Amino acid sequence: MPSNDRPPGDTEDLREAEAVFRDAHGYLFGIAYRMLGSVGEAEDVLQEAWIRWQTYDRSRVENPWAFLATTVTRLAINVLQSARIRRQAYVGPWIPEPVDTSADPALGAENAEALEVAVLMLMEKLTPTERAAYVLREAFEYPYEQIAEIIGQTNANARQLVSRARKHLAAEKRAGVPAEDHRRFLTAFVAAAQEGEVAVLEKLFTEDVVSFSDGGGVVRASKFPVVGRHRVAKYYHGFADRFWVGVTVAPAEANGRPAVSLSRDGAVFAVLTVSVTPDGIDRVLVMMNPSKIAAMAG
Repeated sequence: MPSNDRPPGDTEDLREAEAVFRDAHGYLFGIAYRMLGSVGEAEDVLQEAWIRWQTYDRSRVENPWAFLATTVTRLAINVLQSARIRRQAYVGPWIPEPVDTSADPALGAENAEALEVAVLMLMEKLTPTERAAYVLREAFEYPYEQIAEIIGQTNANARQLVSRARKHLAAEKRAGVPAEDHRRFLTAFVAAAQEGEVAVLEKLFTEDVVSFSDGGGVVRASKFPVVGRHRVAKYYHGFADRFWVGVTVAPAEANGRPAVSLSRDGAVFAVLTVSVTPDGIDRVLVMMNPSKIAAMAG
């Protein structure tokens, strides 16, 4: 923020600081969430960034958004380093916390890259600095010079980090399908899962489909991924007559892709989405940890 004659910390100065942060909030959340895959952790990072912005000598800041983006990215790198240890001890598969992008369309409006739940799961394999560089470059189109400055690397290292991240993700990331096809596969999957129709489910799946259920040790869910077309179909057949009793299925949008919320007695207990390739469904993602679906359940 350009310097002015008002002393830092006076009422007008703080009001301007708050306005700047409020305007940048959605943009900053987009960075933090893609970095961390957690709404709660992203909000904590933004809270810390706000405290630093309040107390910093803002007369020295020429570009407030660049300053705030740098602060958020560096804080997120630190959080991610410790979060990786916690996630290794997580009970069962760890699925990123879904975001209702129908309620917050700006999150993916400019660039939906690095936002889908399945992609966020793949990004867990990147180092914190690789993830930061990838997010800044691919989702926000930062020039390498600015990425290098933000993460404290040389330009050459920044390019290498992005290149490495791309290669890691390219090895497992698959082509997607248009939203209408995604929704069609999801609807067909839910209908077949409710009836436990093994043959129909198998036709919807890729050969190497994987089903993940995230209960976090709080609610009952499979503690291991289920792998393979026949096994996943049999898995959903096995509990169809119990799981779906009294369940209301409602359309939703999670991370820019079609999803459904599952509720019983008026309370949402799961958010379900799938990853769809031209060959069929290759990932089934069932988020059941109450703390992770709280925002979408609200």
